[in-house]
Amino acid sequence: MPLASPLRRTALNSVHRALGARMVDFGGWDMPVQYSGILAEHMAVRQSVGVFDVSHMGEIEIRGREAARLADYVTTNSVAKLRIGQAHYSGLLYEHGGFVDDILVHKVSDADFFLCVNASNQEKDFEHIRAHNRFDATVELTSDRYTQLAIQGPEARATLQKLTAVELSAIKYYWFADAQVCGVPARIAHTGYTGEDGFEIYIPPAESERVWARIFEAGAEFGIQPCGLGARNTLRLEAAMALYGHEIDASISPFEAGLGWIVKLDKGEFAGREALLKQREKGVTRKLTGFEMRSRPIARDGYEVQVHGAAAGWVTSGSPAPALNKNIGLCYLPVGLARPGVAIQVVVRGQPADAMTVETPFYKRAR
Repeated sequence: MPLASPLRRTALNSVHRALGARMVDFGGWDMPVQYSGILAEHMAVRQSVGVFDVSHMGEIEIRGREAARLADYVTTNSVAKLRIGQAHYSGLLYEHGGFVDDILVHKVSDADFFLCVNASNQEKDFEHIRAHNRFDATVELTSDRYTQLAIQGPEARATLQKLTAVELSAIKYYWFADAQVCGVPARIAHTGYTGEDGFEIYIPPAESERVWARIFEAGAEFGIQPCGLGARNTLRLEAAMALYGHEIDASISPFEAGLGWIVKLDKGEFAGREALLKQREKGVTRKLTGFEMRSRPIARDGYEVQVHGAAAGWVTSGSPAPALNKNIGLCYLPVGLARPGVAIQVVVRGQPADAMTVETPFYKRAR
């Protein structure tokens, strides 16, 4: 029997352990799931500021004379419409229209595109892009060159502004700037995965512990908290943001997942386009739908969803929503039932529990 591969560690692993974080195996990475507790960390982000080490995420860089053409061909959104310093959410698709991954694409220059991809998919994504590279461009997996920190919450800007000379208020949502943080070269992106305002910064791993410490000094007046993957999950679920392996995977298309807005069928050829054209013509048979539990049980990933006692779909994600004081979830339902106000039942430990479909996102921050 082959030995299991050792867990990969971020440059901040010893810091997390010193803080008493509960560590878990997350896609082959030794990652903090919580520090003080998921509820406290969740509410710190909703009410003030929290920091996540998300250095397990992958980075892929596409460079060269035809870098834009390659990036446009392997993704669903329109790379041609990006301006220098702008980012967007997009998808990598198989030819049959299912997701290889969901990603962020940053346009550094006309010949340089920086992709942030999911941790467990980074090698697969790299090989997928490289397999489609018939352009004058190079593709490089550069994850080891970056520590990625997410500073999120209403006080995220005030915290980070103390550490950089760049005017953060000038960086629009889904734009980024290459500057310095704590005197260290950094990519500062006005992005996040929590439903709150905030920034994600990419820095050299060797500077991780010093920058981490400085961020916590800067945020001390706001009660800044370190946050783990547990709160990251409840925060993104309240905001109804998709998680690969749950709401999206190789069997799910963007149209089924409610992500048709990241698909630009009129931009020309891209991987998976023909399958999506056929699906648009025929229509989808299932759609991702939000729901709230009407009783105490918590819906969990994979639980069966019933309508009038008959199996109708499955839960993709479910948990308590700390900011809403409700138990919520996302599920796939037949398209005729995928609308707010439909009574459903989630089978919890063999017993149907009442729930109701609702509009998403469940939580929207005050602008």
